[in-house]
Amino acid sequence: MREIVVDTETTGLDPQSGHRIVEIAAIELMHHVPTGRRFHCYVNPERDMPPDAYAVHGLSEEFLAGYPPFAAAVDEFLAFVGDAPLVIHNAEFDIAFLNAELARAGRPFLAANYVDTLLLARRRFPGAPASLDALCRRFAIDLAAREKHGAEIDCGLLADVYVELLGGRQPGLDFATAETARALDLMSFEDRPIRPPRPHAATPEELSAHRALLATISNAMWNLAG
Repeated sequence: MREIVVDTETTGLDPQSGHRIVEIAAIELMHHVPTGRRFHCYVNPERDMPPDAYAVHGLSEEFLAGYPPFAAAVDEFLAFVGDAPLVIHNAEFDIAFLNAELARAGRPFLAANYVDTLLLARRRFPGAPASLDALCRRFAIDLAAREKHGAEIDCGLLADVYVELLGGRQPGLDFATAETARALDLMSFEDRPIRPPRPHAATPEELSAHRALLATISNAMWNLAG
């Protein structure tokens, strides 16, 4: 099963009031495990950067001016996502921004199904903090690299959190590594040393010792059979 973990950073909280996406990241999962395939881009929002938003992600208007607008990255992003379900923390927020950008670029809204890990966490841990930071701490996921919010960093953290929310990776159930599998494939009966067959018939000495042992057993059932 292919899924895509997605995260965005923006200039604010509401796309309907003119706020824009400034960073998009996505990670491909197969059967809930990252494959190594990633999508990441910074986006020129073609507007100013409010101080409150800058304090969250640290992406300045001057930095983003060197990157293309969303319309230039939309094809690559949509091709990466394909028709796979999305995995998003607080999905309503990110999907609203992505659909607003798609509308500006003359594209249809996202049609893929999605899993909202925020709702998943609230159902699993009612009343407990459910932010990405709180979930990482709950599951002992390293937050050292997360000095500020960043779509690429947060995407990787969310992929780990998602696995834990689904029940976690079960230790000891890993399949053989590729190296082990190759080694087993190369093994054949021809590689095994030839040993002489083991004797199966008892020697006279063994038979004598066996009779002596039986003689020490009183009321043996085989003696009562007659």
